[in-house]
Amino acid sequence: MHFGCYLDGLLHGVLSYGNSIDKRNTIKFVDTGLSENDGWNSFIELNRMAFDDYLPKNSESRCIAISIRLIKKNAPHIKWILSYADGTQCGDGTIYSASGFKLCGINKNSTIYRLQDGSSKAKHGTSKADFTGAEKLQGNQFRYIYLIDKSCKITVSEIDFSEIDKRGVGMYKGKLISVKDRKPK
Repeated sequence: MHFGCYLDGLLHGVLSYGNSIDKRNTIKFVDTGLSENDGWNSFIELNRMAFDDYLPKNSESRCIAISIRLIKKNAPHIKWILSYADGTQCGDGTIYSASGFKLCGINKNSTIYRLQDGSSKAKHGTSKADFTGAEKLQGNQFRYIYLIDKSCKITVSEIDFSEIDKRGVGMYKGKLISVKDRKPK
């Protein structure tokens, strides 16, 4: 499912939902009350989200809320949403916290590398990219879960958002910075 955010007749933001890359492991993050076979299609991942700076403040959280309402209405079998924030290059997921997602994982980056041509790529067992001379990026990956169906239960530990600052792993717009230091004085 793909959603666009338009303002003044132009596209300024996109949200792309789809299958989780690792469904076999991620299906266990939430107890939907369904059997594993029935639960297989009970969740989706917010795979990509990108917005430009033209949009007004809070556009991302507003668009997430609208997209969730549309998913709930048009795909009632979807019980929960999984998403990740890239704390190696982008941010720590402040927008997810503001949108009601629960932080359920902070993990050191183990797969994202900067290639010699300056691009970055995830290195997985089946990757065909040339990682010769590539540099492993420092940072973290943040896992977020949103329960559309509030009768479902998150089965992994929920982490208070303040833990990002306690661990010193906050990131915003590609820069290492605490959540506290982002707020206007």
